[in-house]
Amino acid sequence: MGRKNLSEIRQKEIIIAFYTVAKKIGLENTSIAKVAEEMGISKGLVMHYFATKESLLVALKDYILEKYLSFIDSEKLKSIDSKEKLEEFIMLLFSRKWNDYVDDGLFYSFYAQVYRNKDFNKSFKSFLETLHNVLKNRLLDARNNGIIVNTNIDELTEIIFALIDGAYYYLGTFTDNRKEYEKQVTIYMNHVKQLIEYKTS
Repeated sequence: MGRKNLSEIRQKEIIIAFYTVAKKIGLENTSIAKVAEEMGISKGLVMHYFATKESLLVALKDYILEKYLSFIDSEKLKSIDSKEKLEEFIMLLFSRKWNDYVDDGLFYSFYAQVYRNKDFNKSFKSFLETLHNVLKNRLLDARNNGIIVNTNIDELTEIIFALIDGAYYYLGTFTDNRKEYEKQVTIYMNHVKQLIEYKTS
């Protein structure tokens, strides 16, 4: 058990070092050798846990997913039992608070790997499906709690996430203009509200 825990700790350290180096010099310039240098260990030790850069990419994807889920899957919004909670959750998905968890520049480079690496494409798809399921489950919870009456939850999930994905990249150009950023988010949120059918008393 102790050896297993030590192995998991070392793997996490390597993943974090990979993230740190990639944030500094770009994902495309990061190598196992540079990760080893960052950690002050041998390249062979890194390769003992991650034989290739591709395996490190997949591990980084899981690490980012874990961080993102801790951000959006909070206990406060576990149960959507009011209109206010649902809108707070959706607003969170549009939020730039994500920046506090993962560097935008790195995530853009990370996303680009989808088009360059077929195996990573499949792995990243599972990442997105996990995030879609979080939103879908919140919408189902809202419906089960009598907050919304939409019957097309699968379709609604896809449309909202398409808005979120597109907004994420576009809103990145407004990081220095808070007023314009908030204006765009309001436009997206108003559109989402039009898609949601709230139960009327």
